Amino acid sequence: MRSIWKGSIGFGLVNIPVKLYAGVQNSNLDLDMLDERDHAKIKFQRINEDSRKEVPFDKIVKGYFLKDRYIILDEHDFEEAAPEKNKIIELENFVDIHQINPIYYETSYYTEPEKQGTKAYALLLKALIKSKKAGVARFVLRSTENLCIIHPMDGVIVITKIRFQEEIRSLTDIKKVDSKSISKKEMDVGMALIKQYSSDFDITAFKDTYTSELLKIIKAKAKGKRAVVKKLKPQKASSDNLYDQLIQSLGGSKKRA
Repeated sequence: MRSIWKGSIGFGLVNIPVKLYAGVQNSNLDLDMLDERDHAKIKFQRINEDSRKEVPFDKIVKGYFLKDRYIILDEHDFEEAAPEKNKIIELENFVDIHQINPIYYETSYYTEPEKQGTKAYALLLKALIKSKKAGVARFVLRSTENLCIIHPMDGVIVITKIRFQEEIRSLTDIKKVDSKSISKKEMDVGMALIKQYSSDFDITAFKDTYTSELLKIIKAKAKGKRAVVKKLKPQKASSDNLYDQLIQSLGGSKKRA
């Protein structure tokens, strides 16, 4: 595995030299766009909207539309706005990880200590585990400032990027339901249904079935055959009444549901 970033975790006055590795990968199949007629690959061109001619890469600039015209930005403008390019993941405070709403999570990176930082790395890892806290920090990756949390996982310190507050859209335009219409007996059965389906979280129990089935179809077509894919049929309630639907669900098994 190749590291994508080298720097340090700033833990008070202690700097822990680390490397970052991508902690996630895409499970989707890599599909190419082709011309149906001869299966040649499709290439994209940068076309001038007015002249309809292709624009050379070195003639492309970036601009922001403000009021009635574009304000063109040059490299100096981006450099002025960019955060200072340091190599420190600066810990700012520690929080209970359960206080962080999942909507803030983006992507995760594994850290590996450099030889000279092994002991300090082990200390921070053990302290995170014992305190049951996660560190909140900032760091610069690809000229962009990122907010992240630092947390332990299976003996490794993980850096998980999270979104800033201004990246989360407001809920003011979303119509919310009135829970007062729910009766006590409906709530009791709903809670019983949750209890019936409750278990310890095991990520290995959830597979990317769409990708595996699509690959099965591809391999079958390569042999001139057609793969048979079994599709689950959703169960339908025999009544439109919410309480009756809950009771039927409670009486069914997890597998059927």
